[in-house]
Amino acid sequence: MIHNIAFAQFLGQPLVMYGGLFTFLLLLFTATVGLLNFKGILIIPFKWHPRLAITTIIVAIIHALFGLSILFNF
Repeated sequence: MIHNIAFAQFLGQPLVMYGGLFTFLLLLFTATVGLLNFKGILIIPFKWHPRLAITTIIVAIIHALFGLSILFNF
């Protein structure tokens, strides 16, 4: 059931691929916000860093669930 969603085609690629790409971009953006605030560059307020981290974790869990559903066929 879940593996059907993971393999669903969107713009010619499976959703699991887009999940991984989105997770990676969120991870980079979260790290960038933290690094910029650490260096004193306050373009994006630090309050966004924990919000982005939580979003990254949620998207990563969904991506992992998709990957595991392909492996274990559930």
